[in-house]
Amino acid sequence: MDIFSFFQKRGIDTVNASFYRKIEEWKSWYNGNVRNFSWYKVYSGHGTYSRHKRKTLGMAKKLSEDIADLMLNERVGVSLADQMTNDFVHKVLEENHFLVIGNDYQERKAYTGTVAYIPYLDKTDVDTTGMIHSGRIRINYVSAGNIFPISWSNGVIHEVAFTFEKTVRRRKYIQVQFHTLQNGLYVIENMVLQNVAGSKDGIELTPQQWKQLKPFRYVEPRIETGSANPLFAIDRLNIVNNADDDETNPMGVAIFANAIDILKKLDIEYDSYANEYDLGRKRIFVAPELLKNSDGSPAFDPEDTVFYKLPEDYSGEDGEGKMIQEINMEIRADAHEKGINDDLNYLSLKCGFGTERYRFEKGSVKTATEVISVNSDLYRILKKHEIILEDALKQLIGIIINLGCVLNYPLDPETEITIDFDDSIIEDKQAERNTDRQDVAMGAMNLWEYRKKWYNETEEQARAAVSQPVEVIE
Repeated sequence: MDIFSFFQKRGIDTVNASFYRKIEEWKSWYNGNVRNFSWYKVYSGHGTYSRHKRKTLGMAKKLSEDIADLMLNERVGVSLADQMTNDFVHKVLEENHFLVIGNDYQERKAYTGTVAYIPYLDKTDVDTTGMIHSGRIRINYVSAGNIFPISWSNGVIHEVAFTFEKTVRRRKYIQVQFHTLQNGLYVIENMVLQNVAGSKDGIELTPQQWKQLKPFRYVEPRIETGSANPLFAIDRLNIVNNADDDETNPMGVAIFANAIDILKKLDIEYDSYANEYDLGRKRIFVAPELLKNSDGSPAFDPEDTVFYKLPEDYSGEDGEGKMIQEINMEIRADAHEKGINDDLNYLSLKCGFGTERYRFEKGSVKTATEVISVNSDLYRILKKHEIILEDALKQLIGIIINLGCVLNYPLDPETEITIDFDDSIIEDKQAERNTDRQDVAMGAMNLWEYRKKWYNETEEQARAAVSQPVEVIE
């Protein structure tokens, strides 16, 4: 099924299909199975070719893992000024396994460029007046290949279509969910298509038909949100998209999008390095008359790949050939390691990690474990990416609060939201904290300001904490 043909027939414009082919290319590097590269042919010398799987360092996967772990991990703190709202949000995030799946989608964001978080109400109890009495807040997670912007400006997506693929009794279905503005308010419309072989657009099901299928049982064809704010949060890497001729394209690019040539060179070098050990193993060439014992039985194990038969007329270059000749191939390990390490530095630099982040030693890639300097390239790129991530997380939390209000929870939609990213790996953090302590001691900094900065508290929480009377125990 061609989703772009489906959009075109309905007059829906989105990002060009060629960009989504780029996303598939980035995904193939992440998976280590790149078309026209991962498999190659070698001429055998007899008019035939043998097919080989190229060995890979898997650096696209490694880069994605590392940036994901640095941006969103278990030490990232989320706090809200209103305690009841704070508890409610944390409960919803825990129920949706956000720390685990959120980190997973940070990794997906790294190799596709863009992800989305879509909170929604599941299994709601609605009375005849339309009042919602109960329900649960769930979060759908979507990666770039299933995100299709419809309208955007200045890099911000205003209207969008998401696709969700499901398989029911070995039949494939696609749910298409539109988030569009109508009269200034967001409306969510759902369609379900059956993906039939030979059908370019698929077969569109009616609501009565799709509600018979378990994954779509609670999917409504149309939802009037009554909100001027979107019920989705788009998260992308803070890198200018130069993978599309359309400079306004609001989608992100993979962290290694501009380092594909280096990834290729690294895998070529690593494959050559591995072949050195395969082709460079010891060989012993034996004269034909020594291959059998006097009784005609084999003198050597026929399964042993060390021994090779010399030609019948072999006499050696000097005319006095040895009956048994040992060959030891020289393995160019040092030359390969230098080439790989040079390109690991280039790759790390191109992807914003600075140099010396990775090192190839004893056949595998090691990651630098030292703390990150506040003046380093990696520190600056992390802070750059956190700008968009912070906005996306605050938007996600804001949607969760609004859905909680729809479920009649007494929440505060205007409460202050604070995101505290993990800076424990940043060098000089303790020195900065000690300086702030001295400022508090000399009166240059308020104690509540110190608590807000270092205890991940809102201003209201910090002021309340420092104003509490000290309990005297007699």
